[in-house]
This record gives sequence, structure tokens and C-alpha cells, in this order.
Amino acid sequence: MTAVTARHIDMAFGSNGLMTQVLFDVNLEVEQGKLTMLVGPSGCGKTTLLSILSGTLKPTGGEVEVMGNVITRMRDAEKVILRRRRIGFIFQQYNLLPALTAAENAAMALVADGMPLKQAAEKARAVLETLGMGPHADKLPRMLSGGQQQRVAIARAIVHEPDLVVCDEPTAALDAETGRQVMELLKEAAAGPGRAVLVVTHDNRIYRYADRIVAMEDGRIVGDSREGTLPEGIHAH
Repeated sequence: MTAVTARHIDMAFGSNGLMTQVLFDVNLEVEQGKLTMLVGPSGCGKTTLLSILSGTLKPTGGEVEVMGNVITRMRDAEKVILRRRRIGFIFQQYNLLPALTAAENAAMALVADGMPLKQAAEKARAVLETLGMGPHADKLPRMLSGGQQQRVAIARAIVHEPDLVVCDEPTAALDAETGRQVMELLKEAAAGPGRAVLVVTHDNRIYRYADRIVAMEDGRIVGDSREGTLPEGIHAH
């Protein structure tokens, strides 16, 4: 089963006739039940493609389908609802709200969809427990380590049981051991049947957690491996 299908994606930025093309005819399928990584040098278009696939950026050409919804044809308000209910986001910067506890931060996707905070926080608390964060559920972000904050961010991304989890450099700010723990949690908690995980990364320490690695260069897909290793002829950056 396919979670995301991108067909002939082009993307250019600029104005007044001064356009810079950053993606060129990209075609990609992201499969359910798998953890797919997008790798490549800085500036090759990985984060731009991730933004397009998750509906936060509209391409200048091509079509994107997420769980049967052609998001490139949807109105902005429809895409907001789709993202809120069916997509979870994890970033290098944890983006936790400093005045809220770990449980309240993790509950934000549920609150945004109309669930009362108390009820949402209880559900978030249960997710934090599965991530080894139960004893820290009532702590503020400043009381948590970087790895613990990232676990709260993971809980926030999966608390509403999304079909697609997208991650932009989720281990870049973490030491090797914490990065390993985060990837194991991501693989276990987020890559279950009916759910897909898409990770943009420069971190070659975590390639082994991928079911598939797609390599990009200069706005194009240049390699694709299902071995958990870099595609043949592609080198780590």
C-alpha cells in the first residue's frame, strides 16, 4: 500500500521573472508500514520535497496524493484539516511551548482538533508512557534533556494516530546514543502497519534504521535502495 505518491513534481522559487528551479520532475512513492529516508547534500531539495509531500508547500508543477487525497488540488483550509488529522511532524528543533508540561505539549494535535485539554493530556500521557517518558509527563521543557524533549515531540507527532509521520533532521541535535534511541522509538512507534514514516536526514549514523533510502542531488532523485544502506554509487555527505 502506498501512503504518498508524488508525480512529476517541479518546484521553483523567485519572482519578477527571476526563478530558481529546485526540484525537477520528481516521482516518488512512499510505502505504508515502512520508514523511508531522503538523503543528499545540503541544498539538494530534500526539505522542499518533504514540505510538498506533507502539504505545507505547493509545487509549481505536478501532483501529490496522500492517503487517497490529491492535496495539490485541495484548498488551503482542506489541507490544514488533512495535516491536523492525518500527518504528524517531527523537526530538529523540538518547538515545544515553554509554559506547557510535556503532556500538554504532546496533546497539542488533539487540542487543535477540538479535544478538551484535560482529556487530550491524558491520552498524551499514555503515549509518553510508551516512549519511556511517563515520569516526566508533568515537567516543563526546560527541565528535560534534548533527547527527552525530542521524545515529547515524537509523542506530539503520533498522539492523534496519523497515517503519515514526516521528520526533518530529527537526530541532528542529538548525540549518537540518544539519536539511536529516538530512531528505535520512531521505527517502533510510528512505522506500524497502515502508517508511513518519511525522514529527511544528513545523519549517516541512522541509515541502518531505514527500510528504504532515496538519494537526492541537485533537485532530482538519483538513487533508491531497499537494503537500509546507501544506493549504489551514492556517498554519505
